[in-house]
Amino acid sequence: MSRKRKSGTVTILPNLHIIDIAEEGKGVGKADELVVFVDKAVPGDVVDVRLTKKKKNFAEAVIEELHTASEFRTDPFCQHFGTCGGCKWQHMQYDAQLKFKHKNVEAALQRLAKVDTTAMEPILGSAENKYYRNKLEYTFSNKRWLEKEDMTDREDLELNALGFHVPGRFDKILDVQHCYLQAEPSNTLRNEVRSYAIKNGLTFYDLRNHEGNLRNLIIRTSSTGEVMVAVIFAYAEQDQIDGLMEYLKVNFKEITSLLYIVNQKKNDTIFDQDVMVYAGRDHIFEEMDGLKFKIGVKSFYQTNSDQAHELYKITREFAGFTGNELVYDLYTGAGTIANFVARQVKQVVGVEYVPTAIEDAKFNSALNGIDNTIFYAGDMKDILTAEFVTEHGKPDVVITDPPRAGMHTDVVERLLEMEAEKIVYVSCNAATQARDLALLKEKYAVVRIKPVDMFPHTQHVENVVLLKLQK
Repeated sequence: MSRKRKSGTVTILPNLHIIDIAEEGKGVGKADELVVFVDKAVPGDVVDVRLTKKKKNFAEAVIEELHTASEFRTDPFCQHFGTCGGCKWQHMQYDAQLKFKHKNVEAALQRLAKVDTTAMEPILGSAENKYYRNKLEYTFSNKRWLEKEDMTDREDLELNALGFHVPGRFDKILDVQHCYLQAEPSNTLRNEVRSYAIKNGLTFYDLRNHEGNLRNLIIRTSSTGEVMVAVIFAYAEQDQIDGLMEYLKVNFKEITSLLYIVNQKKNDTIFDQDVMVYAGRDHIFEEMDGLKFKIGVKSFYQTNSDQAHELYKITREFAGFTGNELVYDLYTGAGTIANFVARQVKQVVGVEYVPTAIEDAKFNSALNGIDNTIFYAGDMKDILTAEFVTEHGKPDVVITDPPRAGMHTDVVERLLEMEAEKIVYVSCNAATQARDLALLKEKYAVVRIKPVDMFPHTQHVENVVLLKLQK
């Protein structure tokens, strides 16, 4: 048991045993009835901690002294660990990350949906746990996040930054030197863009006053070897735009899609902005399972391509297609799953809220010579009516892959009304998935469960559940 001691106004909890890990990579310990979330602690650690925030039933803390290091602890590989908001679990061995992700999914299903998880299948880890992403978006800022060492030498201090937002600070950007999330040429591209901008006097965006030349940088890569670079400018002259774009065109021959956007809105979203092609195509191609997918700068595509392939194979296997099924693919996005399973079924009907994603889905079907898919754009709860089912037929299998918020209760009601023989529920949030499963239990039984790790070194995990209609 930990005993509090106070030093001035500082509260220290000595010899706190870390027993679990929570979201945001914080270790969890208990001091009497107080739950303590400890930054950068790993289950198995024994630590002295200093409280930084205290509420009635929980507190937040930082490590003052590490007495016993957990067997799961490892050295972080990234120089930006602790400041950057990504890869917050990298101080824990990857096998241990998988263990706790599996445990968190199991706990959510048991606690929130009362699901029997005794037959839950082992989590599928990612074959690559570094350089696994196919897309990164960086932000330009004239107010770089300053580290402690920066405070000692303020002479000639470079305040421009190109990198990621520091957690909790919308106006401070961490100047990233090397990121382990995306393979080359991503790091070289980012660093060269930063250097060119500084040397040529291009101004970095002021996130508070909304002024400056350069705003964002998007880099997409694919398994085909193609590279997309999109530079988002704010207030820039055309010759400034052309100068940077020409530099990239000349110095990075591997770029197959070189784009720019001028965004002068108060927010960073580009979905309503015009995309200008400077060189190459307005898209790149991704390949999966013998299929090609067109990826534009605004397209949604799973950011871990290799693991997405594994996720979709599990989804297809859970569905157990025989070749005669009518399938509804809900939250279809760009139709990746719909097209992935189309060759094994009679017909796929895909529904998605974003109209541009549906255009991509239709294009991808045509690109691959797939003629047994139909796609509709609109709000799921409004489209998925009894009339819709009457028109298209009662589905044999429903595949649903909703956003983190899960399915709207009206959509769950529609599923219960439709009574498809099988539902394959793919989720990126076990808690909202469990909430929906609790409602579906009225008519369905959970038959198979398998978590899939799409995002190593983070708390995020996908989970695939097969439900069968109870006779």
